Amino acid sequence: MKLKYAGPKPIISHTGITFDNNKEDKFIYTGIVLQLLKALSHTYHDDKKYVYNTDNKVLSDDDLLMEVKKYCPDIRTLIESRSNTIEEEVEHQLQRAHDSCVLGEDCKEVLENNINIMHDYLVQRSVNKVVYYCLINALAKLLLEDHIDYVTVPMLQNYFHVLHSVQGSLKLQKAPVETKLEIYKEKGELFAELKVINQ
Repeated sequence: MKLKYAGPKPIISHTGITFDNNKEDKFIYTGIVLQLLKALSHTYHDDKKYVYNTDNKVLSDDDLLMEVKKYCPDIRTLIESRSNTIEEEVEHQLQRAHDSCVLGEDCKEVLENNINIMHDYLVQRSVNKVVYYCLINALAKLLLEDHIDYVTVPMLQNYFHVLHSVQGSLKLQKAPVETKLEIYKEKGELFAELKVINQ
């Protein structure tokens, strides 16, 4: 099991393989979620504002996995389960290609080859997605357990994406948690802030 960048979502057909750049690999957000988890994992004192300067150090694949395990101890089980599911999905795609009534034999063969070529890529994207959502759920849990009222980050697309995912995780709690995600400007800089309203 490794964590590494795979790439955007592939679109596999009998004419070739293209990529949907709007569906980026969740791996690119993993470091941001880990930074937020590190920043928020400490003892809190009433009415104190905490500021955390991010560490831009790039972790090796092994170090990244060790960091993930701190917040998602059952990550191996989750990855194995998802890997089995994605293997079944790939087999299903291959079977559909083989059984297609629309495609000729040559096109079927090309499609099957394209699916096989992208097998490892699809598995890696799936692993990255499982890791990302495990970390997002850990972050949402931390916000609730430590009664954190808000998190403010620079208004960059990747940070905003992470806060939006946390917002989604909080909505899916047994007792859905109301949140507000806002963008504001302060001293000429843009920030995104996730407010946890009902805890």
